[in-house]
Amino acid sequence: MSRTDLYKGRYSEKHREYFVTFVCKGRMNLFSNENLARLFCETIAINEEHCDSIWLTWVLMPDHFHGLLRLGETLSLSQTIKHLKGSTARKINIELEQSESIWQQGFFDRALRKCEDRRQVARYIVANPLRKRIVSNIGNYAYWDSVFL
Repeated sequence: MSRTDLYKGRYSEKHREYFVTFVCKGRMNLFSNENLARLFCETIAINEEHCDSIWLTWVLMPDHFHGLLRLGETLSLSQTIKHLKGSTARKINIELEQSESIWQQGFFDRALRKCEDRRQVARYIVANPLRKRIVSNIGNYAYWDSVFL
């Protein structure tokens, strides 16, 4: 799927919930590095405050991120994701003393319907490290959070 295909039909609605995925450039396993993973996780709260949004559930994998985001009043979905990706890229580049691209361009999103079970979506997101066999118990994985679980 091309980057322009990801933009087709994208509509950002205030207070809507979106399942979002974005990927490290070249599928690099950046977040196998504990310091970089912690930097990313700290940036989630900053993103929520700056963008007037709430990450209801999220998981940071070694080479990508999944999250369930509820937008607020002010910024669009694209602006919110741009802020998170940009903030984390700046922090990672400072930590690594480099100036490289961290993320692949674009992101995947799916707007949730009102009838969808948020707990089920949250479980799916959080179970990613289990499905990838990174851990056998989610309690042993540090890089996730959920208001539902």
